Amino acid sequence: MTCSVATNNVLNPFTPYGDCSLVRMANLYANTTHAGTARELAACFDLVTSAPARLMNLPDYGIAVGVPADIVVLNAAEPAMAIAALAQPLFGFKRGLATFTWPQPVLHRP
Repeated sequence: MTCSVATNNVLNPFTPYGDCSLVRMANLYANTTHAGTARELAACFDLVTSAPARLMNLPDYGIAVGVPADIVVLNAAEPAMAIAALAQPLFGFKRGLATFTWPQPVLHRP
């Protein structure tokens, strides 16, 4: 069975909180299910990436020549750490066009 995790009703009268972060939703799922191994956390990452693509029957999902250039780049070395550390999105593209950039924080010395 293929399942996914998503978010809905953000900052409205029913759920007056949230930030639309699918990484945060996958992290919440990991917390509530006590997923703690790298394999389990990577599976949580799949719940907001490849699993929804399979559920929606997206034939051109993924990174390959000729598919739409839709991507969000996270500040994480691997999927498990993206979920464990609530990785911040750095930038995103939709059909090859930049849609957002989120600069990394800069630490200033005293």
